[in-house]
Amino acid sequence: MARSSSSRPQGARSAPPARDGTHTIRIIGGDWKRTPLPVLDLDGLRPTPDRVRETLFNWLGQRLDGLRCLDLFAGSGALGFEAASRGAARVVMVERSGRAAAQLRANQERLGARVIEIAEADALRLAANLPPGSFDVVFVDPPFGDAALLARALELAAPLVAPDGWLYVESGEAIDPGAQPALAGWRVAREGKAGAVRYHLLQRENEE
Repeated sequence: MARSSSSRPQGARSAPPARDGTHTIRIIGGDWKRTPLPVLDLDGLRPTPDRVRETLFNWLGQRLDGLRCLDLFAGSGALGFEAASRGAARVVMVERSGRAAAQLRANQERLGARVIEIAEADALRLAANLPPGSFDVVFVDPPFGDAALLARALELAAPLVAPDGWLYVESGEAIDPGAQPALAGWRVAREGKAGAVRYHLLQRENEE
């Protein structure tokens, strides 16, 4: 997913870099299950670990048929490609790095993934201009260690989630909705930890 402002967190393991400066991730489930996708070996690029993705999509019910998904700070695209593989109707991936965005487009073409839209843009600026309630699932995985960036990302992402939708957050620290003004009215439905990665699935408090 996102770039880390420090070294790659423990637990975010992937295949060793190939000679061309790439490594691979594998789609875990859905239509493209077990498909390997090349990922650039860029400094700080931190794909969401396999077991974290497996847990997350178990929480979401395996299939995302017909759902609209937004992957801010897309990085490797691990979450966005996984969502598309599992039947999402629309997946918007946002990535500022030109090289990483080009790799996302190459993998999109390889899969023939017509439901995926790749935006080479600043995630915060793009999110600020999207209509409220546009997505059923929003993935937020900004660089670790920047509390101000995380707070701003949550402030912009939370309104984009449809009333019965889900907000997924990866961070270096546990998320406390009570300590984040942007998450007033939200609760952590599920959470876990893998090495240095904390991951959280949030839902509005009035939702079952």
